[in-house]
Amino acid sequence: MSCLHYKSDVLFIENCALSTVAEKFGTPCYVYSKAALLHQWQAFDRALQKIPHRICYAVKANSNLAVLNLLAKQHSSFDIVSIGELKRVLAAGGNPANIIFSGVGKRAEEIEFAISTHIHCFNVESEAELQRIIGIAKQLKQTVKIALRVNPDIDPKTHSYIATGLLENKFGIELANIIPLCEQIKNEPSIRLIGIACHIGSQITQLAPFREAIDRMLKLYKEITALGFDLQQLNVGGGLGIQYHDEHPPSILAYTAMLQEKLTSFTGEIMIEPGRAIVGHAGVLLMRVEYLKHTQQKQFAIVDAGMNDLMRPALYSAWQNILPVTKRDQAAIRYDVAGPLCESADFLGKDRELAILAGDLLVVEAAGAYGSSMSSNYNSRPRAAEVLIDDDKLYLIRTRERTEDLYALEKMV
Repeated sequence: MSCLHYKSDVLFIENCALSTVAEKFGTPCYVYSKAALLHQWQAFDRALQKIPHRICYAVKANSNLAVLNLLAKQHSSFDIVSIGELKRVLAAGGNPANIIFSGVGKRAEEIEFAISTHIHCFNVESEAELQRIIGIAKQLKQTVKIALRVNPDIDPKTHSYIATGLLENKFGIELANIIPLCEQIKNEPSIRLIGIACHIGSQITQLAPFREAIDRMLKLYKEITALGFDLQQLNVGGGLGIQYHDEHPPSILAYTAMLQEKLTSFTGEIMIEPGRAIVGHAGVLLMRVEYLKHTQQKQFAIVDAGMNDLMRPALYSAWQNILPVTKRDQAAIRYDVAGPLCESADFLGKDRELAILAGDLLVVEAAGAYGSSMSSNYNSRPRAAEVLIDDDKLYLIRTRERTEDLYALEKMV
């Protein structure tokens, strides 16, 4: 559900006009709705209230401290994949006991810091990683909780770049290797196996892949408990998609009802890792039209935001809706909305019907997830400001970078 609505032909988030945001903070700018963000997290929590559960927000989707702090105040758990994300959660007031550490490339210093911080557990992605954790746990004289992340070889029916549960992907441990690893773990007092996990991909718009993955997880759960392990948690990952264009993803209620139906035989804690489904529709990218460029082939709306600000269209050919902040009473023209960078892939949308003039404001809808968190300084462009709207109040939650910030860490020799 979009956080946007028009009042008298001007686009608002909650009770604040986006034109006011541009006047106060400039463009490009990421703008988030506090109400929309909390609504989505609470929708997951309410839907699962009858069973033991843990909502582990996927920090990679949007790692702004204000966003993390809002979720920490809801007693959210967090799914992290780096020491940077771990330190962000801690800085935002997150409880380390509510942090799970995923990711295929955990460095030794990351593992050491996470153990010293007393996170909830590691999602182990390979035998080599398991051996590293065992070695570090022994050095630190700690008993470390782990879950084994399974690669269930499930096609999530999503873009190949965000499929993570096929054998060709780098993520997780093959099903055939799980039981032999459990036999090793039996004789390792420095680690404690408390669960199994899987994550098959992102922007999944059907329930069938989730069902298939859970079936394989439940079969594996029975095999592991037969070895004498007391598994307390089953992590089914994230990946629930949102509507950007013509997708029809399951609702949160449909998704959580499926989980509860499939997992009736499991009495432990169910863990999920939503990211996009929580923050995606809670944010937009606000930008200004610099030029309208007319050629024999195309009509271009050149804007001040680019692929450095929002990578998804260039990286995945992703479609996201683009709206004018102020509606104009004039004929719409079909434009390619392109950024200022020196790349032909630098576009936010193609063939969009817009009634606009140079200087007008536009927004890219559903940009709360994988927008700012994937942004870069390509072409030496400063990262955008970020603003949180709470009813009619505006809060600057990330200051726009200055050009000088881009080379502050560099040295000439």
